[in-house]
Amino acid sequence: MSEATVTTADRISQQIGESNYISRDLSWLQFNYRVLDQARDTNRTIIERLKFFCITASNLDEFCTIRLGSLYNYIDYGKARYDYSGLREEPFRKLLLTRTKAFFKDQNDYYINDLKPLFEENGFVIRGYESLSQEDIDRVNNYFLRTIFPMLTPMVFDNYHTFPTLANNRLLVGVVTRNPIESQEQHKASFVQVPHNLPRFYEIERDDLIQFVPIEEIIKHNIGHLFRNVEIISTNLFRVNRNGDFTLEESEDIESNFLEELKRKLKSRRTGRVVRLDIQGEPDPWLTRLLRIQWDIDEYNLFPVPEESLVDFTGLHQIVNHKQFRHLRRPVPDPIKPLNFPEQDSKDLFEVLKERDILLHHPYNSMEPVLELLEKAADDPYVLSIKMTIYRVARDSRVTAALLRAAENGKHVSVLFEVKARFDEENNLREAQRLQKAGCFVIYGISSLKTHTKLLLIVRQEDQDTVYRYVHLSSGNYNEVTSRMYVDIGLLTTREVYAQDVSDFFNVITGHSQPFAYRNLITSPRDMRIQLCNMVRKEAENAARGLPSGIVIKINSLQDKEFIDELYAASQAGVPIKLIVRGMCCLRPGRPGLSENIEVRSIVGEYLEHSRIYYFHNSGDPRVYIGSADAMVRSFDRRIESLFLLEEEILKKQAINNLRYNLMDNVNTYIMKEDGSYIKREPNGEPPFNIHKEFYHVTREIINEARLF
Repeated sequence: MSEATVTTADRISQQIGESNYISRDLSWLQFNYRVLDQARDTNRTIIERLKFFCITASNLDEFCTIRLGSLYNYIDYGKARYDYSGLREEPFRKLLLTRTKAFFKDQNDYYINDLKPLFEENGFVIRGYESLSQEDIDRVNNYFLRTIFPMLTPMVFDNYHTFPTLANNRLLVGVVTRNPIESQEQHKASFVQVPHNLPRFYEIERDDLIQFVPIEEIIKHNIGHLFRNVEIISTNLFRVNRNGDFTLEESEDIESNFLEELKRKLKSRRTGRVVRLDIQGEPDPWLTRLLRIQWDIDEYNLFPVPEESLVDFTGLHQIVNHKQFRHLRRPVPDPIKPLNFPEQDSKDLFEVLKERDILLHHPYNSMEPVLELLEKAADDPYVLSIKMTIYRVARDSRVTAALLRAAENGKHVSVLFEVKARFDEENNLREAQRLQKAGCFVIYGISSLKTHTKLLLIVRQEDQDTVYRYVHLSSGNYNEVTSRMYVDIGLLTTREVYAQDVSDFFNVITGHSQPFAYRNLITSPRDMRIQLCNMVRKEAENAARGLPSGIVIKINSLQDKEFIDELYAASQAGVPIKLIVRGMCCLRPGRPGLSENIEVRSIVGEYLEHSRIYYFHNSGDPRVYIGSADAMVRSFDRRIESLFLLEEEILKKQAINNLRYNLMDNVNTYIMKEDGSYIKREPNGEPPFNIHKEFYHVTREIINEARLF
């Protein structure tokens, strides 16, 4: 390495270290290391470890598709961009790709050296073609000829054929050939896409051992069937990540232009510019050069995959979900009854909610009460209307089924269906169109904003003069599948203060209305940043006056500079601040003169922490908000979000205990250091406290003792 290069690297490192903010993208890479750490946990079975390992791979794909893609939007169109570290787009591109490749190498090394050696003792192996017995070779060759071969289509690139469009996130075989009868030594490149609708591995059972043979190995060793009477110079396995970041432009013609624009953007995701190329072994240099020229990429975009590893670890899901290894999966505990729920399960839910509010904490509490309420409403003759926002739903969604049934039963159904929910756009678009055809009033998002809030409003006429409004407000999606894996929090209530706020909110997003003020709701892009910053400022003022103060916030991501600056100012005023940020965090904790009073921790474990809770001490009269919003620029400026204030004391204590338990955890917790790195928190002689187990044993007595400051 030259002296100039060292100087440049040192200068960049110094610039990053001096910034008061952590790079969003570099912080995200730290998060994926914490997920990889779950795969390193030897207390887990091999199947559980592989599950987390697969998650790191799909995370990395999304990161490259969206975050690297976003960066290339600036580079490719000549737009200036400054990272939080102060780096311009090109130096940051090189730094980010270098760090991403380092993670990719660590991922492959761990698979080869630590996970793969454990396979055979657990009843399976991933077997290369060349290590198969002759009998098994005959079997896989027969499978190739019978099933795979008819599906393959070689696509040549030469003077007569344009460079083919190769699918995003698919295994690809690049074949370099030469015609031996031609006088000139002319190489040609052809490409074969590995079928993605076949299992990734061909399975062979032998003596209580399942052999998984990668489909790409079978294709590579039978490639001669596709290229007859020509010389095959090399066969190369690779895969690409393309730019999938796009911004929908505002359209006045919602019914046609908006939806057509969305469909066009979805298609472009499949053909967007290449940002990462995974290529295995010692690839053909002629083919590599060709790919680099065609896709305008350089060495930074090339991600080498060792021969003994795999291209695309997400294919390991076939093993993780295999029926033979059910005994190696973690048993999922049964959900417990919500604290404020009646003892008699048979009691009508409509009547229960007239008596009390219910705070649900998933997955420790089932999502069943929400589904039951919606399904009851669909069939109840007294229910007049149902309004809700939908961001993500399950494939065979009970939510969609209930709404369809409600419409068929003559009820007014209004649904704001966010068709821009990333990677669920096609499913959401299909479900929204089903609802619309059934007679539901469907809104496909609000102009250029993404609707991320989670709200449900059911209007029920009890008698001639009495109408009740049943409300659900939540941090999580109306998805019964993910509710068993994601930690979320939601409120079921009939309180008029919530009902009026939510009614006003729906009038704003479905019509042309502006409320004077919400009582218990904070919304974006209207005033969420301002109100949250004001509450932080109030804590700083209390600390300056010698009054008790404190802030505890649990969110997925922290990135908004204005909000971070208010937290810095509060820290300097003496406010103790404890942040629980699962993913990326751009705030730098514990920096002298800036953030000595701020602690940041991340919890990564069995469940995906998805709930958002904002606690402000308020001189001993805590204000606690729950909802859908992280402290991010996109949440405050480009999304429709909501946070709601908890009023009832027992529910407020539940939320406070939720935060207290998060701060007590010493099994799943990582402490963020001032330089942006993380260290695992260990029990250090204390009894292990694992919130993903302890929340199944929360009692009313524990709740009543909950304190934060």
